Amino acid sequence: MQVNLKVLAGPYKDRVFCFTQPDTFLIGRTNDSHLYLPNDRFFSRHHCLLEISPPHCLLRDLGSTNGTFVNGRKVSEAELENGDQIQGGETVLLVEVVSGGVAEDCEPNAGDSKPVLLAVQCLNCGRSEEVQVATADEHLTFLCEDCRAELRKTPQPIPGYEMIRVLGRGGMGCVTLARDQKTGRAVAIKTLLPEFAVSDKAMRRFMREVDVAAALKHPNIVEFIDRGMHNGVVYLVTEFVDGADAAQLADSRGGRLSTGETISIITQALDALTHAHDHGYIHRDIKDQNILVRSVGADLSAKLTDFGLAKSFKQSGMSGVTMAGEMAGTLAYMPPEQLKNFRDVKPQSDLYAIGMTAYSLFSGKLALKIGRKSSMAETIKAIFEQPAIPLRERVPELSPAICEIVDRALVKEPTERWQSAKAMRNALMHSA
Repeated sequence: MQVNLKVLAGPYKDRVFCFTQPDTFLIGRTNDSHLYLPNDRFFSRHHCLLEISPPHCLLRDLGSTNGTFVNGRKVSEAELENGDQIQGGETVLLVEVVSGGVAEDCEPNAGDSKPVLLAVQCLNCGRSEEVQVATADEHLTFLCEDCRAELRKTPQPIPGYEMIRVLGRGGMGCVTLARDQKTGRAVAIKTLLPEFAVSDKAMRRFMREVDVAAALKHPNIVEFIDRGMHNGVVYLVTEFVDGADAAQLADSRGGRLSTGETISIITQALDALTHAHDHGYIHRDIKDQNILVRSVGADLSAKLTDFGLAKSFKQSGMSGVTMAGEMAGTLAYMPPEQLKNFRDVKPQSDLYAIGMTAYSLFSGKLALKIGRKSSMAETIKAIFEQPAIPLRERVPELSPAICEIVDRALVKEPTERWQSAKAMRNALMHSA
């Protein structure tokens, strides 16, 4: 499946942007926009963002001054379909959803055709719905909306495991404490619920990427044990960490952690990142909730979880669009370059996110001038345009050295951040 954005009018008339994989597309007057319109005063610096996961396409207006229009109607958010037109100022883009497969920024193939509508059945309840596919012979994994909602509340049993209790719920699914019936070992099972019908090819690619990330072995990375699919639900089995995530721990302390606790947790997470980055892996979704913490005597043991899972889930098309299921409060941890091109990020993107995490644990607040209930558009605009509030302003009693270390991680320009997890860790260890 492929989504084309064809420019019908404006400075880029006749140019076609083609998408065969999940991606983002930024339109605005900044020179880092994918559609760069410096001379059209109608457009804001960061005007709107398209989240594309063929055949799905979602448009978000980023609080622009003059608005974004779809088929002549002003919208703040819109799911786009084949034939829709996006307009702002003199620029008009046509959305085309076709079956085909070419690289980005090129003319679509002459043989492209409209996608086929295919009836698929929910693997959980058997309900039938129509979905868009490239060919009529595709085999798809599909869960209907009602079943996804129910399975988020009450995850189904997984063969070979005794389900004990739900530990947490998120955008992708939920995490359950379980017991391996063969070994008696306590494990955590994360169930992932595809938002849309997923082809066998995409599912196999997702499983391969999970297996690759699972090869990471480190004391500060949650151990991967098993994975599979049952009745349309993807499940991942990992070691059970008997503790809480860093966000829960901070909540239990009144919203923030002590300086010593935060440095201990963040340096251990940086140890994990040093190992991962040395082996070519980027986490892409670091936040308080993805650091699991338990007490070991008088010390804290921290482990990073969900390595590479956000990317794999989105790349497979299971999340529908690139940021589906994200909450604005955790989206705020994402660096601007990852919003613009989430498929091609560097280690410095993880260091921005670990800086955001450290800032939250030290201060109990976000580093941007947004609330945890701010809209996604407000959050995205803040990520692009707002400098981080200096940590010293939030926590005046914190040492200047620690504040400078965290502030450096939160610079918008990746080349001006810490260039390695090891360097940031060493700086923190010598800051006290």
